[in-house]
Amino acid sequence: MDEGRMIQRDEHFYGESEPVYPSPEMTGSGEWKEAFDRAREFVGKMTLDEKISLTSGTNSDTSCPGFLPAISRLKFPGMCLADAGQGVRGTDFVSSWPSGIHVGASWNKELTLARGKGMGGEFRAKGVNILLGPVVGPAGRVVSGGRNWEGFASDPYLSGVLVGETVKGIQGVGVIASTKHFVANEQETNRNPSGGVEAVSSNIDDRTMHEIYLWPFQDAVRAGTGSIMCSYQRVNNSYGCANSKTQNGLLKTELGFQGGVVSDWGAQHAGVATAEAGMDMAMPNGGDFWGSHLKDAIENGTVPKSRLDDMIIRTIASWYQMGQDRDFPSPGVGMPKDLTKPHRIVDARNSSFKSILFDGAVEGHVLVKNIRNALPLKTPKLLSIYGYSAKNPDENNPTDGLSPWLMGSGSFDYQEFGAGFFGWSGATPGTTGIAFNGTLYSGGGSGATSQSLAISPYDAVVQQAYEDDTALFWDFHNGKPAVDPVSTACLVFGNAWAAEGADRPGLRDDYTDSLILHVAGQCNNTVVIFHNAGIRLVDEFIDHPNVTAVIFAHLPGQASGKALVSLLYGKENPSGKLPYTIARKETDYGIMLRPDKPEGIFKYFPQSNFTEGVFVDYRHFDENRIKPRFEFGFGLSYTTFGYSNLAVEKDGNKSFEEYPKGKTVEGGQEDLWDVLARVEADVENKGEVEGKEVAQLYLGLPSTGRAGEKVPVRQLRGFEKVSIEVGETKKVTFEVTRRDLSVWDVRAQKWRLGEGEYKVEVGGSSRDLPLAGKFTV
Repeated sequence: MDEGRMIQRDEHFYGESEPVYPSPEMTGSGEWKEAFDRAREFVGKMTLDEKISLTSGTNSDTSCPGFLPAISRLKFPGMCLADAGQGVRGTDFVSSWPSGIHVGASWNKELTLARGKGMGGEFRAKGVNILLGPVVGPAGRVVSGGRNWEGFASDPYLSGVLVGETVKGIQGVGVIASTKHFVANEQETNRNPSGGVEAVSSNIDDRTMHEIYLWPFQDAVRAGTGSIMCSYQRVNNSYGCANSKTQNGLLKTELGFQGGVVSDWGAQHAGVATAEAGMDMAMPNGGDFWGSHLKDAIENGTVPKSRLDDMIIRTIASWYQMGQDRDFPSPGVGMPKDLTKPHRIVDARNSSFKSILFDGAVEGHVLVKNIRNALPLKTPKLLSIYGYSAKNPDENNPTDGLSPWLMGSGSFDYQEFGAGFFGWSGATPGTTGIAFNGTLYSGGGSGATSQSLAISPYDAVVQQAYEDDTALFWDFHNGKPAVDPVSTACLVFGNAWAAEGADRPGLRDDYTDSLILHVAGQCNNTVVIFHNAGIRLVDEFIDHPNVTAVIFAHLPGQASGKALVSLLYGKENPSGKLPYTIARKETDYGIMLRPDKPEGIFKYFPQSNFTEGVFVDYRHFDENRIKPRFEFGFGLSYTTFGYSNLAVEKDGNKSFEEYPKGKTVEGGQEDLWDVLARVEADVENKGEVEGKEVAQLYLGLPSTGRAGEKVPVRQLRGFEKVSIEVGETKKVTFEVTRRDLSVWDVRAQKWRLGEGEYKVEVGGSSRDLPLAGKFTV
């Protein structure tokens, strides 16, 4: 990457990806030794044709989107690969789990781990060997990105912690996690080559790559992820699955990744080049580039036999590492080809998952406005309900995700989803796609969930109203409905739809804003609830005096209605925090608002230059002194919290040398994870009800001392979610690692611990930081 800088020629910036060859062979380091030894022995018994068969997918009598064939001679049953990071898709008797963005809004490590275990358990029961998730790419750079909802947050640290817990949970029950999409897959527009136009190139400098986009993948590798999925787009003008710098250099060398790299579906655009660049498995098949062509390349010496062996060793080692050679269900046993025909019932749901599904749904809701004690509700006399997102979707509408055979594999083109397929509405400049048809449990595309049971907000409100003898009025579809002015409260529901294959046309929609203002004009207690698959602007109505409360409900999964009602009525206390920044107007996001499109001399080779560097989301707002509407990490509660007694202590027994010296293990040099400092603070519940608070630690790192290199004002480097009783004080402790304190040095190609003053801030959001301190290195 030419010391991490983009090359300038003819006043146009574009990236160049340096070659890194050969592809490193798996070493079996750390906890992988036994699995590696067994895999190497297994591969030693295979014929060339058998090896070739395990490099790409094949057809099967299941609905598994990807399938590796069995080798009966060696008692290998094959492997099923299936979507997605929010739950098993395209089948029946499964749960709809909270989506990635919902998990990010919970800021709850323990709940994230439990969700990973629960989801993994359902994949295992269905005979899925490789779960195609979790997602940390896209990382949320493009604010209107169509797949941002699949990831956790617009911050690498928060995403990294949560992806690590998710991987541990999934793999803890014996299912391989395929963390995706590697790397810098930040927009859907031009993600694939089409009509003579190549896929967009994400042009990133080396420092930004490490500090923003590679960061959460590093956490996933450290957690032991058995698979990484390479992405559709180009990185510095080399296709993701043929990029030797990212796969051989960053992933397999620098991060010490021990598993296998699988292509996204149809993301392979070359044969020998992808093999040499470090891709290990082609999906859904390798007929165009591998298969017999790979066999020819092996036999004529174009691709070394050792590279082929390493591909298979990495796949089989993951199979052994997760214990899938012992008592694992038959691949795809619960994934029938056609759900409309009689099939074997495999009920993957478990009653013990219900509390996780409910708690996960609850904690991803974020309350951002609550005036005049609008919430919680107290046995309202008359409750009026408006908006399409209150009710369940209508039958057989593909936006709903309810019918598994509609959202299941094989029912649509995996290569490229058109926005029209998913029923976009309001898709005009300055507006956002909305699903008039009903509420959202997840977004669309390969990350969509299949619901076997789901509770809409309206269903849950009706049940509560029945218990309270509350009168109800509802109108789901009228843009200017009748409003009874004696309503105790008016609930207005909207959504912000997003799906794979298309980026969102905007961050708001005229229809919903108009509906909210219409209702608020006649109802003095108007509560707005958004089911949002991404950032949703609110400035059109947020300051209206009759808009008393606003909730970002995100994508809660099947317990959506039950969770929302528990919050509306105070049975649960809101504890979610925003995993992104909400601006006052679209232009506040700068060049990161919309995806880049082909233009000018790059008409056939579209370029997306990440010239903002590390200044994304709240870093961008801080750097440019832009006041957000609601800052990253913000969220209200029905109680209040106070912070006190900040304490900062360096560990005098640890090395504070400029560069790490440890050997490379999974996740990078081992001393990157040394805890060099601890920060403590007290958090007190000063209100009248029990609540949970997310205490957040932000660090301001010293300047790198190099011309043109800036560091953000502050960066998230710790968070702890604690439950606190009324009047109780709890101490939170943040452990700060060498990596947390370092900046990527593009010259030394190492994480560099700078000399100088480190600023320490602790509080309830990125702009509510009452405790401040410092230490020097």
